[in-house]
Amino acid sequence: MYERGDKMKFLFFWGHKKMKPRYLLALVLTIAFSLPMQAQKASKKTDRYLELVRSAYKGQNAYNTTAYVSELWRSPGNADFDSSIYYVQKILEKAGYQKESEAPNARLTYRLEHYPLRTPAWEPVDAKLSIAGAKTPLLQFRTNRNMIAINSFSTPSEGLEMEVVYLSSLEPEYLDSINLKGKIVLADYHPYSLFKVAVEKKGAIGILAYGIPDYNQPEKYQNSIPFTGIPFNSALKTWCINLSYAARTALHEQLEKGALKVKVEIDTKIYPSEELTLIAEVKGSKHPDQRFVYSAHVQEPGANDNASGVGAQAEMARVTAELFKEKAINPDRTLTFLWGVEIKSTNRYIQQDSLRATNIRWGMSLDMVGEDTEKTGGTFLIEKMPDPSAIWTRGDDKHSEWGASEVDERSFNPHYFNDFIEYVCRRQALTSNWKVNTNPFEGGSDHQPFLNANIPGLLLWHFTDVFYHTDADRIDKVSATTLSNVGISALTSGLVLCNDSEKTAKDLLRMTEYAALKRIKIEGRLSRNNIQTKESTIEDEKIILRAWKDWYLAALPTVRDVLSKDASRRLKRKIKRSLKRMKKASLVEMEQL
Repeated sequence: MYERGDKMKFLFFWGHKKMKPRYLLALVLTIAFSLPMQAQKASKKTDRYLELVRSAYKGQNAYNTTAYVSELWRSPGNADFDSSIYYVQKILEKAGYQKESEAPNARLTYRLEHYPLRTPAWEPVDAKLSIAGAKTPLLQFRTNRNMIAINSFSTPSEGLEMEVVYLSSLEPEYLDSINLKGKIVLADYHPYSLFKVAVEKKGAIGILAYGIPDYNQPEKYQNSIPFTGIPFNSALKTWCINLSYAARTALHEQLEKGALKVKVEIDTKIYPSEELTLIAEVKGSKHPDQRFVYSAHVQEPGANDNASGVGAQAEMARVTAELFKEKAINPDRTLTFLWGVEIKSTNRYIQQDSLRATNIRWGMSLDMVGEDTEKTGGTFLIEKMPDPSAIWTRGDDKHSEWGASEVDERSFNPHYFNDFIEYVCRRQALTSNWKVNTNPFEGGSDHQPFLNANIPGLLLWHFTDVFYHTDADRIDKVSATTLSNVGISALTSGLVLCNDSEKTAKDLLRMTEYAALKRIKIEGRLSRNNIQTKESTIEDEKIILRAWKDWYLAALPTVRDVLSKDASRRLKRKIKRSLKRMKKASLVEMEQL
């Protein structure tokens, strides 16, 4: 940002006769083109929607739904998954949504879709793991609800008591020297890979698996267990127990004393079922076929992951109906809310109807959106669509501990969406003590299907959460305030973009240009520092600056996608001027390398 000190330097160099003309030009342009970045003019439309949604959105409602869903062990097709879907369905009906089949012309509708499951539904009931002869179990389902790996079959009702074989390696030569047939295997490997080798190939009767990621801090939270799964195998009917750090330690201590014998008791239900997907819509008044699609996955047994997404989105749908019935809103385009199986349901929604897919304008995934960050350690993040920060991650851009994905420039879909969503969230943050951050694209949630279909899509989430995927991810780690901040921002974003308005396009252009000029200046500063410290070459740094320039030159004109007709001459001129300013600002940074 242009500072007083920059002005003094400019005045000094203005009178410096030996200053090279190209540097003088660069300095003049730096000052001229940093001026638009000094303040970002607020969007009245965005603020109006934020106020509307804020007045109606009740974080406690979202929290109550999250609390109900979080107590259920949700796996596709099982009773708990279906109960979660039906709970949200009742919220929709109470809010005024009608069954689409009964009221196809209504503006507020919902439908429940049914799909066959590739494998039967799975449901945990009870389990215990004990060292033989011990009075107290090492693990029991009542307090370690993730101890049974998904797709595990039941043991005999009296349980199994037998000696354990410890595997220090999965190398074929090592495995060939050990007889595992009919044995229980203990190993520090992910259950899926351990099952494929020890059970399916070597005939083990069951496995005790330990594989907790470092970000879960297992040595600190010694009783936490991440949920995992094993391949469904109806012929073998075997099982896996996931171990906590404390349970693993106890088993190894017993091994050091000699032979280890354990008793395993598992009770699960496996039954034919179907997969449910719930879809609610507020149909657009002008362009009902054009959509903003929200997706929150139901499966996974955690509170933050992802009962929080279910709860936040259910309240978003309720608020949308309330505002619509009060005639406070009348969206030109359709807002669609989807609850189902992660990635699979969203992917199917996009792929099963090619005409519908062409009219999905934006997609948003709500996944782990309710964190009490003081307890979980996670920070709220907007995971951006792939942009140059996913390749050249530097400065304030940081990947989460989830980790970077392979990204190249062919995966770029330059668009205003990244900067607009961040803008909305930061406007909401002004009214609350909410910390908003972004991270470069990583993938792994419901934003991925949108991006695969070349639809602008991003993820609202939190990471790193030390309780992620563990049975410590309970309702006490969820914040009603966070649910409100995320839900309000997410819904406001959709309401703004569902306006077929040139005013909206102009607001988006102004926001995106501000972000573009700010970004190119930041990248220029980072590049100069890298060159000065000899960490990089001028040629390499120019590649990065050029990538950001090209990204924004392609992103700025996309603001026209909120219009159903051609942009006016005035808007076209504004876009042209924005592009010109971006090119000149990029030139400034290039000249200063």
